Amino acid sequence: MPTPESAAFLAKKPTVPPTYEGVDFDDNVAVHNARDAIIREQWVRSMMSRLVGEELGKCYAREGVNHFEKCGVLREKYFELLKERKVKGYLFEEKNYFAKDKSA
Repeated sequence: MPTPESAAFLAKKPTVPPTYEGVDFDDNVAVHNARDAIIREQWVRSMMSRLVGEELGKCYAREGVNHFEKCGVLREKYFELLKERKVKGYLFEEKNYFAKDKSA
């Protein structure tokens, strides 16, 4: 059963997607909300890879010589998450964002 989210948590939870799609760069609040969502999403991915790595270490220690067979799913998941582990920030994505031209 999932843990219910408190009112304080829901108040801080971003309500915008973690991209600059549809963000008006003249609206400082919208830009700040998009930045916040992007950073949060990167931190979630980073912490997810950390948790899977810890579970993989426990699995290796627990299974011993059979870890190749028993821990394969965790290993593949960890390698997949390892690509997105680094928190890069929002600045590069913001400076190089090209809005799609609506007239074309």
